[in-house]
Amino acid sequence: MCGIVGYVGRQNAVSIILEGLKRLEYRGYDSAGVCLEKGRRLEVVKKAGRVDNLAKELGRRRFTATTGIGHTRWATHGAVTDANAHPHVSSDGKFALIHNGVIENYAQMKAFLTGKGYTFKSETDTEVLCNLIAYHYAKEPARAKGRNRFMESIRKTLHHVEGTYGIAVLCVDHPGEIVGARKASPLILGVGTDEYILASDASALVSRTQNVVYLKDGEIVHLTPKRFSITTLDQADVSPVVNQLTWSVADSDKGRHAHFMEKEIFEQPAALENAMRGRFSADGSTALFGGLNISPGEFREMERFMFCACGTAWHACLVTEHLIERFARVPVEVDYASEFRYRNSPLDPRTLFFVMSQSGETIDTLAALREAKRKGFRVMAVNNVVGSSIAREADGGIYQHVGPEVGVASTKAFTSQLLIGAMIALYVARMRDMSYSDGVEYVNALKGAPELVRQALKQAPKIKAIAKRYAQYHDMLFLGRLSLFPLALEGALKLKEISYVHAEGYPAAEMKHGPIALVSEKCPSVFFAPKSEIFNKIVSSMQEIKARKGPIIAIATADAPLPDDLADEVIRIPECHEAVLPIVAAIPVQLLSYYIALERGCDVDKPRNLAKSVTVE
Repeated sequence: MCGIVGYVGRQNAVSIILEGLKRLEYRGYDSAGVCLEKGRRLEVVKKAGRVDNLAKELGRRRFTATTGIGHTRWATHGAVTDANAHPHVSSDGKFALIHNGVIENYAQMKAFLTGKGYTFKSETDTEVLCNLIAYHYAKEPARAKGRNRFMESIRKTLHHVEGTYGIAVLCVDHPGEIVGARKASPLILGVGTDEYILASDASALVSRTQNVVYLKDGEIVHLTPKRFSITTLDQADVSPVVNQLTWSVADSDKGRHAHFMEKEIFEQPAALENAMRGRFSADGSTALFGGLNISPGEFREMERFMFCACGTAWHACLVTEHLIERFARVPVEVDYASEFRYRNSPLDPRTLFFVMSQSGETIDTLAALREAKRKGFRVMAVNNVVGSSIAREADGGIYQHVGPEVGVASTKAFTSQLLIGAMIALYVARMRDMSYSDGVEYVNALKGAPELVRQALKQAPKIKAIAKRYAQYHDMLFLGRLSLFPLALEGALKLKEISYVHAEGYPAAEMKHGPIALVSEKCPSVFFAPKSEIFNKIVSSMQEIKARKGPIIAIATADAPLPDDLADEVIRIPECHEAVLPIVAAIPVQLLSYYIALERGCDVDKPRNLAKSVTVE
C-alpha cells in the first residue's frame, strides 16, 4: 500500500521524487523518505509523518542528485518511527531499498543474516530484504563475471522471498542505476527522454511522461539514464510493451475544491456519463460490453454468478446481486474476496466469476481471481485502472473510465460500480426474459442517472447544515431495505472511514431483532425511505425508533409520503427507476459523511490508519 518513486536521468531527482511522493501520499502517509546518490555515497533522509515533513528537511539540506528513490509508508512491520521509515540501508552501507508489500519469511531470513554478522536498525521486513541483497552481493562475487553483479544479487535474493513486493534498489558500486522488481505489488515504469521514473502508481509520473510500461509479476527492470531492460527472475529477456496513459496531471489535482473527496463527489455526473458512454445497443434496449471476451451464447449458458470484492466494492456487488436476481432471475452469490480462497465453497461449474476493484491491485481480490481461475472458472473484472494486475489477469472485463480517484474514501468509483452493476443486470436480463420495452425503459433510466445525481448534489447546503447539528454524536445507525441495504452498509463505512464515528448498517427490518437496543437520544438513525411496495414497512421501522426517542434522518424520494414530524431531518432525492435508485441514494450519505468529518476537524483525504489501494494481506 506504500508509495514508491525512483528517478534516473539528467534532472534534479529531489524535486521529481518529492512531487511524486506528494501525489502518492494517499497510498500511505505514516512516514516518508528518500535516498539520493551522491558520488559514491548514499544520502538518506527520512521522517515520520507526512511528506511535508520530509520536504522541509530536504529543503534545509539543499540536496541535489540525478538518481534517487523515495517512499511514503503505510506501516505493516514496525511502528511509525523515523527508524522504520524507508529507504532502508544495508548494514555494509552498499544498498538502499524501498518496498511495498510483506515479506512473510523475514524472521528466518533475519536470523540467518544475524548469524552472518549483519545488523539491523529497524523493526521492518524491508531492512531484512536489503541486507539479504548485500549478503548475496558480497558472496562469491567472481560468479557474477560477465553479468551485472547488482542485478544478480537481487535476482538471487528474490528467489528466497516468500510474500509480496514491489521494490526499487540503489547500489553505491553502480552509480546512475536503479533496479526494480515486483510480485503481487504494482510497479510502473515511466519512459521519458533520457530519463526513467519507477513508481507504484501512474499518478507519480504522469507530469513527466505519458509513456508507461506495466511490469508483471516476476519481472526485474534495470534502469540507467540511457536505457532500460526487463528480464524475468529466471533470466529470460522480456520485450516491453509501452502503453499510453489516457489522463493528465490535471485529472489528479484538487482544482478549486478543498479536498479530493469533495472534488470526486461533485465529479460523479461526468464520471457516470464516461462509464456508460458507447455501452448501449443501437436500438437502446440493452447494454454492450466490448471487453468481456465471452460470446453472448456462452454468457447466457451461465447458471450462476459469483462476485468477489472488498470494502466499498463489496457493497456495490451486493447491489448488483439484487438487480441481477430481480431483473434477470439468475442466482448470485457475493463473497468477501479476502475469505473466498480460504473457504471450500461448492460451486456450480456453470458459474461466471466477477471481481470488482477500483485500483485493480487489491491483493485480496487479486488472490480471489487467481483462485477462481485455478479452479477452472472464467473471471471477469470491473476496475478503473488500465494495465492493473487484475485487468491483465482476468479473462475479460469492464473498465469504469472515471479517471483517477485520489480520495481514500471511494465516491465516484463506487457510483460507477453501481452503474456498471446495473448494466450487467440489464445485459443478462435482456438475454433471458426481459422484454424490449422494459429494456428501453431501463436504458433510459440509466442514461438519466447523471442528471438525477446533479439534482441530488444540489442538496449539499442542506446536508451541510444537518451535518453541523449531528457532528458531535459518537454513534449512528444506517438502515435500508432491498437494494438500499448495501447503501446502509456503505453509509456507515463512509462515516467510520473519515470521521471516526462508530456507525453500523442494517436491514431496517432487522432492527427489532437486536440492534434496537442501541437506540437512544444519543444515537441517530439514517433511514433510506424511497416510495416502494414496502414503504409502509419502512415507516413502521422508523416509528419504532421514534418511540424510543432516537433522532431520525430520512433520505426519501420526492414522491415518498412521509408522515409529518416522523423524521427530524428529511433529505429529498429525485424519484427514479429501481436500477438507478442506489446511485442517487449514495449522494446524500457521501455528503453527510464528508461534512460531518469537516465539522469534527478530521483529515478527510488522509484518514488515520487507512490507505487508498490495499496491496497487502
